[in-house]
Amino acid sequence: MKAVHSQSLVVAIAFAALALGGCRDKPVEAGKTEEAADSGGSRKGDFGPPQGKPVDAVLTAPPNVPPPTGRTAPAKVIVKLDVIEKEMPISEGVTYTFWTFGGTVPGSFIRVRQGDTVEFHLRNLPESKMPHNIDLHGVTGPGGGAASSFTAPGHSSRFTFKALNAGLYVYHCATAPVGMHVANGMYGLILVEPPEGMPAVNREYYVMQGDFYTTGKYREKGHQPFDMEKAIIEQPTYVLFNGNEGALTGDKALKANVGETVRLYVGNGGPNLVSSFHVIGEIFDKVWFEGGTRFQENVQTTLIPAGGAAMMDFHLEVPGSYVLVDHSIFRAFNKGALAILKADGQENKAIYSGKEVDYVYLGDRAASNMQAVATAAASAKTGDLSVEQQIEAGKALFAGTCSTCHQPEGQGMPGVFPPLAKSDYIAADPKRVPSVILHGLVGAVKVNGQDYNSNMPPMSQLTDDEVANISTYVLNSWGNPGGRVTSAEAAQVRQAKPANASEGH
Repeated sequence: MKAVHSQSLVVAIAFAALALGGCRDKPVEAGKTEEAADSGGSRKGDFGPPQGKPVDAVLTAPPNVPPPTGRTAPAKVIVKLDVIEKEMPISEGVTYTFWTFGGTVPGSFIRVRQGDTVEFHLRNLPESKMPHNIDLHGVTGPGGGAASSFTAPGHSSRFTFKALNAGLYVYHCATAPVGMHVANGMYGLILVEPPEGMPAVNREYYVMQGDFYTTGKYREKGHQPFDMEKAIIEQPTYVLFNGNEGALTGDKALKANVGETVRLYVGNGGPNLVSSFHVIGEIFDKVWFEGGTRFQENVQTTLIPAGGAAMMDFHLEVPGSYVLVDHSIFRAFNKGALAILKADGQENKAIYSGKEVDYVYLGDRAASNMQAVATAAASAKTGDLSVEQQIEAGKALFAGTCSTCHQPEGQGMPGVFPPLAKSDYIAADPKRVPSVILHGLVGAVKVNGQDYNSNMPPMSQLTDDEVANISTYVLNSWGNPGGRVTSAEAAQVRQAKPANASEGH
């Protein structure tokens, strides 16, 4: 019996070996982690000396991506990047002094091929106040280049590296205090294409998240300096895509067509927060997680660490506005981490009915642009703010703050949310409008002869300017009595909490 058992065991092992051998002989499907061959990493990333004439790298500002290299052999690639310190908008009516690579946040997108020899030139403009350097995560060498690129204002530095590892890599400034330089916008992405290139798609876009720390509150108007204390305790004022609230919304939304495949190159500059990156209404067909050479399929949300990146492809089946968010969701709707990809084309009711309405979900970012808000903020700063400007700004802000419950035309919802249109409650005391916005309202009220007893939470996150503009819009719309609320009046109302104020839901 023992002999028979041993013989059976040998036969079983032989069949198992043949089965495994058959699996190994099958073609490896690209991206399947368990079956894919080892890329070899940096040990197999050197394809010899550069061939042909040196190539000047094509650098692009976000959200644009340079074209594929289209080369079959390594080259010497010359990258020239300027450090520019400049004041730019961070939100409507809010400016910030950014430190940048190439004059944008994030910095210029760099695209090379695995095996390329990169000659890197970093120039710090004479107008800069600070020295800077660059640490590229795609560099094999001490400091990722930082040790070789410390550059004082008015100077330039040069170093050379060979791109040995394919993938999508963050670069950032690493001059002390490192966190401050990164928090001021000094980061970007470099793509090192694999030898065969990336799979072809219809459109490629460059998006990078960052957390920003200002002395003023969220959307507080005027110039806002950097706040080191907030940065150290990791409490950002803004969490943004591409360095500006609204950088990829309204007229500046990303664009595509139904039937196209879109690839996003997404980085996270940090300096502190991890991103839970998600596109509302789409599923990623492929995600090259952590920016590497393997992909996962059918992914809803992907984690992108501070100082990390990911690539994702998705195919557009139906038209509409697709919202890019950090799914740590208060960052999206209350700190700015929101962008839109607008897909045009024919509807496909078999896939999606199209019943949902964009403005309810997207809020103020569904507007074609937010110029009215910026215009009102600028006029308020100079003392020239008109009622008409307040009404236009308030209309845009109302769409995102109030329209979901009170409806776009102020009609409310019977028995649930009281109407704002032709409201006798408002006509009896117009100052109720800013008070209810700031403090909420709880308890029974009668509006236009109907009883309501719901709980409106306070919208205290709004600035005095925003409260004034929304109130002025409501007072001058839908048959209401007219008038205006000033920012100073909103500030006074903020300090006067009524007895029927809400503590929230």
